[in-house]
This record gives sequence, structure tokens and C-alpha cells, in this order.
Amino acid sequence: MTARTEHAVVIDAPLDLVWDMSNDVASWTGLFSEYARVEILDDDGVTTTFRLHTHPDEHGRAWSWVSRRVRDRAGLRVRAERVETGHFEFMHITWEYRQLPAGVELRWRQEFHLKDTAPVDDEFMARRITAGSAEQMARIKGLIELAARTGVGS
Repeated sequence: MTARTEHAVVIDAPLDLVWDMSNDVASWTGLFSEYARVEILDDDGVTTTFRLHTHPDEHGRAWSWVSRRVRDRAGLRVRAERVETGHFEFMHITWEYRQLPAGVELRWRQEFHLKDTAPVDDEFMARRITAGSAEQMARIKGLIELAARTGVGS
């Protein structure tokens, strides 16, 4: 079984800025509120392998995992997967960028399945991802639009 979530936001900023800021994994601690630390393990200009560390959750637990992102600038798509899956059987994420009259649509599609031994099920995780995605996308939109207006952060 595979669970899926999909979320999108339109960012009023130039496509190059949206692409560059959202794909600068090393700066994700400023772009995403949930990440405390990012370690770049390998980056060849197209594929980035990195370890993310979260801030502690409401129960004081912090999480860490290794992911890999493959950027397709010409196709305006990024494919990512967890290398260290933790409680997930698998986690695949696609980021798509599309120029619209109002700005750049950034769309996240996540497909995943949790292991039977995970403390929660796919449905619970889908709800958690949905809530987190809405919060993070609003934050990313605000930060990139601010950078577009001021040149700060770009």
C-alpha cells in the first residue's frame, strides 16, 4: 500500500529565485522551521545527498535521516528519496515548478509507506505531512517573496 499527499503554493517571485532558494539544501535551516541542522554528504551539482536533523518535537524527540535529491533544472522537477528510511518502508518526494501568471507554482508530491513496526500508520502520517506541508509552504512563500522584493536572502 502507498500513501500519497500533494500540496502546492504559488510564489510571487522569479522562477530562478524560487528554484535557487528552494534547492539550496545547505540553507534549509533558514527556509524550513523544522530543520535544526543540515549536513551535505555529497553534491555533484545535480544530485545532493544530505542528512537532516529536526528540532525536537512536542515530546522532546529530534529526528535525523539521510536523503538524496536529484535536480532536473530543464524539466523543473526534483526527485527525492530517503536513503535512511527509519520508520518508513519508503519515502519518495517530487517537487515540481511551474510558471503561472501570478508567480511560480511549487508542488510537492509525497508517496510513502510506513513499516509495520512504526508507532503510527500511513493515515496518521499523511495528516501530519499535510499539516506540516501547509505550514512550511507558507513559510517558504513568505521568505522567497521577501527576497524577491528586497534582494535579501537571494
